[in-house]
Amino acid sequence: MEKLNDDKESRRLWHRLNERFVKAMATYHLIEDDDHILVGLSGGKDSLLLLELLSRRSQISHPRFKVEALHVRMENIHYETDTSYLQQFCDTLGVTLHVKTTSFDTHVISSEVEMTAKDKRRQKQPCFLCSWNRRKQMFNLAQELGCNKIALGHHQDDLLHTALMNLTFQGRFDTMPALLKMRKMPLSIIRPLCMIEENDIKNYAALKGYQKQQKLCPYETNSHRANIKEIYNAIERMNPEARYSMWNALNADNKLIEE
Repeated sequence: MEKLNDDKESRRLWHRLNERFVKAMATYHLIEDDDHILVGLSGGKDSLLLLELLSRRSQISHPRFKVEALHVRMENIHYETDTSYLQQFCDTLGVTLHVKTTSFDTHVISSEVEMTAKDKRRQKQPCFLCSWNRRKQMFNLAQELGCNKIALGHHQDDLLHTALMNLTFQGRFDTMPALLKMRKMPLSIIRPLCMIEENDIKNYAALKGYQKQQKLCPYETNSHRANIKEIYNAIERMNPEARYSMWNALNADNKLIEE
C-alpha cells in the first residue's frame, strides 16, 4: 500500500511540475521548433529534473527540439558526483551526455564571455570563478555542437532569492531572467524551472530516488545566498503569499526576459 501511495504522489507531483514547466515555456517563449538545447547537468536534483522534463517534452511533436547534456568537473573545488549515475540517467532518457574536466586560474578570466563591472569585482571569489568557468565550458561546447540554447536548472526560489540579494547588496531590483539572449554570441540562456517551487523538486527527487551528490561543494553554505534564503523563509512565514507578490513584481517590471 505504501508503494502504491508513493506512486500516486509521484504522478501527482509530476503533473504539477510538468504543468508549471509547460506554462513557463509558453509564458516566456523559452523553446521553439528546431531548437538544439544543451542542459547543464550538475548532478543535483534541479538539473536532474530539468533534464527529465526536457527529454520527455522533446518526444512530443510540438515544439520539435533536441536535447544534450553537459557535466563539468572542476579540479579546483573538492565536490564529487557519480558520473556513472549521470550516464545511466541520460541513457534512460535517450540523451547524449558530455563530460568535461576543467579548472580555473584565480588571476585570469576569459574575455570570450560578457563580464560586467560587478563580475570584475567578484572575479577572485571561488564560487564566481567556478561558475564562470563552468559557463565557459558550456558556451564553448554549445557552439561546437551547434546548440542555440543553454538550459540551466534554477527554480523559482533561486530567482526570488537572487532578487532579494540584488536589492539588499546591489541596490537594484532584478534577477536571473527566465530568458536571456546573449549579445556577443548566437546563444540564449533559458531557465525552464523558473515557475517551479524548490519544495516540489525536493519531494519529487525523494519519491523518484534521484541519487544525491556524493560530496557537496565546501563553499555551498559559505555565502550571502545562504543567509538570504533564511530571510526569505522568514518572509514567507510572515506572509505565505509573498512568493506570488515578488514574482508578480518581477513580471510587472519586465525582469524575467532580457533580450
